[in-house]
Amino acid sequence: MPDEIASPAGARPGLRGRLRRFLPYGAAAAVPAAAAPAATATWHGERIEAPLDIVDPAALERRLNEAMTQGDAQAQRVEILAALREALATGRAVIRRRFVEEAGTADACVAESAWLMDVLIGALASLTVSRLFPVSNPTVGERFAVAAVGGYGRGELAPFSDIDLLFLLPYKRNPRVEQVVEYMLYLLWDLGLKVGHSVRSVDDSLRLARTDTTICTSLMETRLLWGEPSLYDTLRRRFVEEVAAGTGAAFTEAKLAERDSRHRRMGDSRYVLEPNVKEGKGGLRDLQTLFWIGKYLYQVDDVDGLVAKGVLTAEEARRFRRSESFLLALRCHLHYLTGRAEDRLTFDLQPELARVAGYTDHAGAKGVERLMKHYFLVAKEVGSLTRIFCAALEAESQRRPKRGLAFLGFSAPLVDGLPLDGDRISLAGEKQIREHPVDIIRLFRVAQARDLDIHPAALKLITRNIDLIAGLRDDPEANRIFLEILTAEQDPEIPLRRMNEAGVLGRFIPDFGRVVAQMQYDMYHTYTVDEHTLFALGILHRIEAGDAAETLPLATQVMRKTGSRRALYVALLCHDIAKGRGGDHSVLGARVARKLGPRFGLTPEETETAQWLVRWHLLLSDTAFKRDIEDDKTVQDFVAAVESPERLRLLLVLTAADISAVGPGRWTAWKATLMAELYHRAEERLSGADEAVGVEHRVDQAKDLLRQALADWPTAAVEAYLGKASRAYWLAFDGATQARHARLVRGAEAEGEALAIDIQVDRQRTVAELTIHTADHPGLFSRLAGAIAVSGGTIVEAKIFTFADGMALDTFLVQDAVEGGAFDAPEKRARVQVAIERSLSGEMKMSAELERRHRSYPRLHSVSIAPRVLVDNEASRTHTVIELNGRDRPGLLHAVGRALTGLGLQISSAKISTFGARAVDVFYVKDVFGLKVEHDAKLAQIRKTLAEVLADPVAKPLAAAPKRRRRAGRSAA
Repeated sequence: MPDEIASPAGARPGLRGRLRRFLPYGAAAAVPAAAAPAATATWHGERIEAPLDIVDPAALERRLNEAMTQGDAQAQRVEILAALREALATGRAVIRRRFVEEAGTADACVAESAWLMDVLIGALASLTVSRLFPVSNPTVGERFAVAAVGGYGRGELAPFSDIDLLFLLPYKRNPRVEQVVEYMLYLLWDLGLKVGHSVRSVDDSLRLARTDTTICTSLMETRLLWGEPSLYDTLRRRFVEEVAAGTGAAFTEAKLAERDSRHRRMGDSRYVLEPNVKEGKGGLRDLQTLFWIGKYLYQVDDVDGLVAKGVLTAEEARRFRRSESFLLALRCHLHYLTGRAEDRLTFDLQPELARVAGYTDHAGAKGVERLMKHYFLVAKEVGSLTRIFCAALEAESQRRPKRGLAFLGFSAPLVDGLPLDGDRISLAGEKQIREHPVDIIRLFRVAQARDLDIHPAALKLITRNIDLIAGLRDDPEANRIFLEILTAEQDPEIPLRRMNEAGVLGRFIPDFGRVVAQMQYDMYHTYTVDEHTLFALGILHRIEAGDAAETLPLATQVMRKTGSRRALYVALLCHDIAKGRGGDHSVLGARVARKLGPRFGLTPEETETAQWLVRWHLLLSDTAFKRDIEDDKTVQDFVAAVESPERLRLLLVLTAADISAVGPGRWTAWKATLMAELYHRAEERLSGADEAVGVEHRVDQAKDLLRQALADWPTAAVEAYLGKASRAYWLAFDGATQARHARLVRGAEAEGEALAIDIQVDRQRTVAELTIHTADHPGLFSRLAGAIAVSGGTIVEAKIFTFADGMALDTFLVQDAVEGGAFDAPEKRARVQVAIERSLSGEMKMSAELERRHRSYPRLHSVSIAPRVLVDNEASRTHTVIELNGRDRPGLLHAVGRALTGLGLQISSAKISTFGARAVDVFYVKDVFGLKVEHDAKLAQIRKTLAEVLADPVAKPLAAAPKRRRRAGRSAA
């Protein structure tokens, strides 16, 4: 083991002397203690407080020597293992207590963990060589060294990280060395350690390092633990001379390619819902990549060495260390919370991590959201450091200009007044941007217009002069250029993302800076607010360019008719800009848009349009997803708010881009269908076409279409069927669906079936339409919803009808609860039919089944969503509309339906939406007399009962359903 510990003045040389006992090929006699142990020690640049409280090398050595007196070899091994296990457990407990309970630093935690492992491995190596496999005069070939590599070699060992060891040989393997290595490894594995190891000679190590970048990197970070110092020194010296010399460019290129590949594998975004603090973009590995390249090129041992070489400024080195310490702290907390080497900030761990790390709730932001914002800001900082540093080294070490004459001795050409360095646009220097700071904004516009990359030197220059941006906020030219970037024919996402990464965007628009790295803890929004906004602007550009026609056909078609594109782009930039302020972000964001519009150069009309779009950017989706579009009052109220066809078109395009940018899979064919239906109905109303077609006329049209579709039926049978259904039924479905319903009902009656089920898969809307015809009775909706949940389905819409003969015809649009998409697999359809039959007969223990499924979704439990019940008697002329907001769970609709039945309410239709962990379910209901619920006491009872249901994890089961019972029709109006 290297002599790394230095005792403070006045302390006994105990710790240093004890470490010297781990010398190869012999155990020194114990040195009697003379004084109290050293209070602190310096180990690889880290101060370790009271190291002997973690592990006492002398005491461990005595214990191991005592083990050698215990009977045979097997008994000795048992005692050795027990001694090491006890030392490991004691040391880990001390380290954990210091970090978790005493708020120690992560730097100390990882250093103490590495120090503990050094002592254990050194003691084991010394014992194995000197006592178990002794040789009085070992040959050169029998001498070897044990070195730590990787993170452990750096002296950074997270609590449950792997232990990577190199057994370094002078020549090829020999039997004695193999015995020693095998004995040590099996003991370490029996301790429960995950040990990665290699056994190589110096020549083999160097040969592999020349061809394998991973091995090359690991050899850069070796550290001698035990053994022959000269052998280790030879490896280090020859590595520099024979591997690193003259290969800096190739190593840099390989590490950058490795980084890019890792980023793609991990999602290629810093702002994912569940980031990996080690391997993810903006994580520890990015910082390590930066340092590895610097160390390889400049032969430095720490970040301060890069400052001395002029690669980083002192401030950038400070930012590096601060970011590394934060990420290490998260990693250590994750390890301790899970009891394993866990590096992912998973959704269920984030709240607990926020708690133990001391993040509390503040106005407008939960503790967990503050933690994640801090993480994303650090990830952004890491991105800034690694991008500038790595790109600068890449340009310096390997790239040659792809165009331009600078390499022939000519001066660099200018593009729109800015120098072109190779194929990268740049800035002339600090003097230029100090005299003309608007060139900072111009740089991003020129890069966008000319499809050029930005030189890393320019980005570094901007970062070091970021204070200049504040002075550009009221500069007309800077704002004009920014509006050009935002609304240009070229994609605005790329330059805006570059501006955001460089810290320019948030300083140029301080309101946007407030949402940088701000996450929304709801399992629905995949990205932070700023990332979501930039993605949305990119999608809007693709809509306008026609590149999104396949996935967003209506938005693409409508975009061609809009005349306020500048207002639309500004509105999309501002639509979430006020999130996290504690109020309605739509209202607050509209005020921001009203302020920014004139600053950017919008006309008063454009500013008003942008402001309106921000204020009502949720109107279309809320109406389409939460209200019954077939209710004429719904469309009437929506049109009254929109007022004009142009606003309707702009709102549709903005909404499509907004939802599509929430995350993968958030835009679905079902949502597209709902929005298109509302758009077309509103368009008709705004054009005046709908007013000429009354409700009664639409009902008569639907009946006439059905008469034609049922031409093979006797006339009397057709008229009898037409007389069963209410007016609401004829307005709810198209002619083909109503014809299918009619044949289902007649077939069931002819066969005398008490229950008939029809399942149709609509692949265009990615739903399965489940139609049930059975005797109506209280609680039917609840039972059906529970059966669908138990079968693995999730309901996105329900339409509930009772015919005049007391038979129910209920239609559910169902998707797969886990995978999304249509509930289309044959086994799933069979499962749901069986579940419905068992539920209606009372055979199914609904409570137990739902509880089992509830427990299979532990991630939902981590999200705290306050239940909210809204009762609206203005949204519909004929129904009371109840909107429920709460944490989603399997069987929630079963519980709600049961509660509504208990309240004496009839469900006419339901709109079901899920946004991550949040369920937003809307029910159109009437009382037992078929009227709205308007009595204050009854409304209060509804609110209280449903709030309790939203907070109840599992609903109680209903009694077995009666075979057949008639009651007042649920949708008999």
